[in-house]
Amino acid sequence: MSVSEAARSPRNHFQTLRTHNYGGFWFVLCLLAAVPIFWTGFVSLGDAWITPEYSHGPLIPLLSGYLFLRDMRKVPAVDGPITDRGPGLIITLIAITIAILGNLVRIPDIVTYAFILWVGGMVLISFGFKRGIVFWTGVLHLVYMLPLPQFIYWQLTIYLQLVSSELGVWFVRMAGVSVFLEGNVIDLGIYKLQVAEACSGLRYLFPILSFSYVFCVLYNGPVWHKVVLLISAAPITVFMNAFRIGVIGVLVNSYGIEQAEGFLHYFEGWVIFGACVGILFLLAIVMQRFQRHPQPIRDTLDIDFDGLGEQFMRITAIPLSRALGLATAIMVTVSVIWVAYPQSEPVRVSREPFAFYPVRAGDWISSTNQLEQEIEVVLAADDYLNATFRRAGERAPVGFFVAYYHKQTEGSGIHSPEVCLPVGGWEMFDIKPFRIDLEAETGWAPFETNRAIIQKGLNQQLVYYWFEQRGRRMTNDFTAKIVTVWDSLKMGRSDGAMVRFTTPILPGEDPGEADKRLQRLMVETLGGLPKYVPW
Repeated sequence: MSVSEAARSPRNHFQTLRTHNYGGFWFVLCLLAAVPIFWTGFVSLGDAWITPEYSHGPLIPLLSGYLFLRDMRKVPAVDGPITDRGPGLIITLIAITIAILGNLVRIPDIVTYAFILWVGGMVLISFGFKRGIVFWTGVLHLVYMLPLPQFIYWQLTIYLQLVSSELGVWFVRMAGVSVFLEGNVIDLGIYKLQVAEACSGLRYLFPILSFSYVFCVLYNGPVWHKVVLLISAAPITVFMNAFRIGVIGVLVNSYGIEQAEGFLHYFEGWVIFGACVGILFLLAIVMQRFQRHPQPIRDTLDIDFDGLGEQFMRITAIPLSRALGLATAIMVTVSVIWVAYPQSEPVRVSREPFAFYPVRAGDWISSTNQLEQEIEVVLAADDYLNATFRRAGERAPVGFFVAYYHKQTEGSGIHSPEVCLPVGGWEMFDIKPFRIDLEAETGWAPFETNRAIIQKGLNQQLVYYWFEQRGRRMTNDFTAKIVTVWDSLKMGRSDGAMVRFTTPILPGEDPGEADKRLQRLMVETLGGLPKYVPW
């Protein structure tokens, strides 16, 4: 080997870089300075990773690290200056700005997503844009370690519960067992099985999606093969989870309710997880067989650990650059300011607890009921009122429900009845905005509410609901989230409530009469609501 070749060899190149610059030191300093800014996101990740749905989270950085080191072999060392670090610095500054915003509005999800953007920016600073963009697969894979935003998580959970219930019942009927489905409750006659949140399939879906992503990256085949493998992961997981529920239903029908609990329940879960992985492998093999020049099975996946240690050593030889120095200086400055001037506590407004809500509202008399413990856990409200009002001369009672939250950030928030009611077997239809005009009776300005008719069997109910948000009445839960973020930043408040009125639509009764019944109670109750849900 010539002297010039030896100088360009990776080992000598690392030694030369470590001798003549301190890029690694500045990189580590920048990483440490980032900790205070992203700390709330890290805490949120730790809390999410101890739940079954996201317990795969700690494995994601390790797999991303493997993808990163694997791609390092595609990026040769360079001796000359790198002139395209600017995009990385811009992305890093954007990530810092987003993280600060997430901290100010107290939404850890924003901070964690900003952290991934920050990682991408630091990669581009270290390697330059043209060389650093090669590592996009490893950086993007980090998204799989993040929990979903709560309002998306619950909508997806409820949807998958219903899908799993429908498919599970189909499997039970295929086995010749008589079964009836009401919402997410599988009625076998003697036994009833509730397809709870734990059976929605999310605890299998998230790790399988991550696995399919890595599988596609390592897969040697056409791009359309990779696309098929990636989009097949979700339906395969949902279908196999429904099959698991169906198997449990058949076993419970034959051998008793204990078959739905304990070891068998979790064992079937692991079996289904393994089966999903096996089906993805089988799908890849089938697609390979239909190629004009199929590859041997052993060459289908490019799994190679050779030389990864040497590639890891290259990270310690990050060259010092003006972009890295500037990014480090900015991170240190922002972190010092952030620690020196800690974030103020959120404004906590004074209010009356619902325990003191009056029993009488005009001529109406109420009785209150406690929700079931499982529903309380899912609702996660700081305070709630679940009252049924009756009045002499009224043909039917009116339900008045309010769920109040001191804060709707940091993973807390309102669940829309549009998502939750179908779980109990209620079919929601004819839902639309509805203008309430009680100005003649109360002097209040008209406002809009959501109006829906729900049905379970032969029973129908009329429902009004809206989101009471710091003096605003809103009908869209997503808009309410956006406004909450703004108010949290502007006012330091993110408290709010969901308000719901319900009444039966009696046989032969015109829905308009039910509307009048609801509005008669609203006249008596809404005036005093700000004492319990502050404006």
